[in-house]
Amino acid sequence: MTHETNGPAAWPARRTLLTAGAGAVLATGCSRSAAAPDLRASPSPSGTTRGADLTPGAMALFEDPSYNFNGLFALGASGAGAAEVGEVLTAVNAINKAGPSAQSYVTTFSRLGDRLMAAPEGGRPDGRTTRFRALRAAQYYGQALFFVLGSDTPGDEERLYRAGRAAWDRFCSLCDPKPVTDRVPYGKTPLPVWFFRPGGSGSRRPTVILTNGSDGQNVDMWTYGVPAALDRGWNALVYDGPGQGQLLFVDRVTFTPTWEKVVAPLIDWLSRRPDVDTGKIALTGLSMAGDLVPRAAAFEPRLAAAVAMPGCVEPWRGFPPEIREILRPGKAETNDIWNKEVVPSLPEADAATMKKRFEPFSVPAMLAARQGKTFTDFYTPARAIQALTVTDVVSRIRTPMLVLDYEGEQFYPGQARELYDKLASPKDYVKLTAAEGAQLHCSPMAPQLHCEVVFDWLQETL
Repeated sequence: MTHETNGPAAWPARRTLLTAGAGAVLATGCSRSAAAPDLRASPSPSGTTRGADLTPGAMALFEDPSYNFNGLFALGASGAGAAEVGEVLTAVNAINKAGPSAQSYVTTFSRLGDRLMAAPEGGRPDGRTTRFRALRAAQYYGQALFFVLGSDTPGDEERLYRAGRAAWDRFCSLCDPKPVTDRVPYGKTPLPVWFFRPGGSGSRRPTVILTNGSDGQNVDMWTYGVPAALDRGWNALVYDGPGQGQLLFVDRVTFTPTWEKVVAPLIDWLSRRPDVDTGKIALTGLSMAGDLVPRAAAFEPRLAAAVAMPGCVEPWRGFPPEIREILRPGKAETNDIWNKEVVPSLPEADAATMKKRFEPFSVPAMLAARQGKTFTDFYTPARAIQALTVTDVVSRIRTPMLVLDYEGEQFYPGQARELYDKLASPKDYVKLTAAEGAQLHCSPMAPQLHCEVVFDWLQETL
């Protein structure tokens, strides 16, 4: 773990930090022509460029880096009760035996979710058993959801989302205390929220708003923050924003570049609660939300602290150059290149990856993917992704910020450092490493360590 700071607070002494080698990032670049780019050889939300180098031994669940990366998230979630090691490894063995494919992955994990939502055979589960079976089911439905667009049944996407959401809601209904649920006004489509509180008094407490990325589910926010917050006496707010969860899969609302307009009504809602210390509201962002959080912090002065996990300033650069080069100034020219030169020679697995990556930015792309088709309008969602660039607004940030980075970061290599260098506010930079088992995007095998770093910093900062 490497660490840098320009803030006045000293890092806790127990965090004597290891120095990682400079430039420990994954190579980008593709091995095919622009007409048929190999997305799996470049940063993508479901694969790594040199994943085998950084996922040795027990971390190598599948030969295919896309399945491996997602499987690691399921394994890592076991520390928070959001998965079971034996269940995950049994599913991995079943998928490998059947032949790894989107279909075998979806079928195996969705059936596992179904099994956990039913009562255990021959047993009479109490509330706690039912609760954590539902939490694990939410994880497994999320695993299936991630690959469903590449399966034989892409039209099952909304059904799988609803199954995972039902599992999450069952889990929440059995928590003690139950999270407060509400619909926070936002444009024409309210934001669903789950407000978790520690037991005990209703005194005012620090509160963390946990922000998901472009393809995460509510269960991931449990793994990456809720228990860590509650254990420290904090409140935690989980929500679906545009392009996420219910707003994407059901309400069909895509991402917005003005994330401060999403965060502001959440803070308004929190500020009306007697159990929230309004001077200690923090915002964290996982995966692509490492771009959304700096944007919100640049325009929302009520935030007391912010964490980008990892730091990101331009999500469009997370696509390989061959994909970015398709985008031209004109819509007609761009879509001509996409439909006539790229799509006809795009391998099936790469087409599925593009469908997955573009759907949070385009309802037509999502609906086409659910019909087993590749979207025809590349230009509009590509411009929407470009609009998320925050390079020009980072200098406005006055909120103290922690920027996380990861050895072997696949999607946004170098961008965490770029964000950190541009910040003029009190700031810290921490790079999690392979020596700690915390390598790769969002440290999928080390979410507990991840939370320790984040919440130690939040405690020190606030």
